[in-house]
Amino acid sequence: MPTRLVILVLAATPLAATAAIETYPLDPLHTSVSFAIDHLGLSMIHGRFSKYAGKITIDRVAKTGGVELVVETASVDTNDNDKGNRPRSRDEHLRSADFFEVEAHPTMTFRSTGIRREGGDWLLDGDLTIKGTRRPITLEVEFLGAATDPWGGSRLGFSARGEIDREAWGLNWNQALEAGGVVVGRKVTLDIEAELVRS
Repeated sequence: MPTRLVILVLAATPLAATAAIETYPLDPLHTSVSFAIDHLGLSMIHGRFSKYAGKITIDRVAKTGGVELVVETASVDTNDNDKGNRPRSRDEHLRSADFFEVEAHPTMTFRSTGIRREGGDWLLDGDLTIKGTRRPITLEVEFLGAATDPWGGSRLGFSARGEIDREAWGLNWNQALEAGGVVVGRKVTLDIEAELVRS
């Protein structure tokens, strides 16, 4: 994170008593990592990942920071685990080699490389790695504020949103429709609602 956003975060949080470098791990009970993708050109299918870990690190002296997120790909959930009369469910298909290939690539990661102000928005730049392919992406970030919880924990809240082309990371499976078009869109919308508590 750049100086301006770090100063904003620091101004909203009390000074730590022990260290200039502070670490805020994700609180998984109050965080969501979700996505949406077009289906048949008719609707948006929404999914989420249920297992992940991440953190924000802030250096009060240097007034810099960084963001890390590691997601377990096998935890993908689009609310379709029922195969019915199909050979596999949609979630099983997403875990297969057609998509995340979870046995060979059990995690995908995001690591920030910088953040910048553009108009009224904060844009978080970073590297997203899926199936061994690392490419840069940009997320639009909103700092939601800081608070002390009833148990004395110092918490931060952020929202982050972005869009990627899944085929750039080798998630290429599709099926053509007789009337034209394809089953699954290329563009994936990412949505992260993060609450973090200082360790």
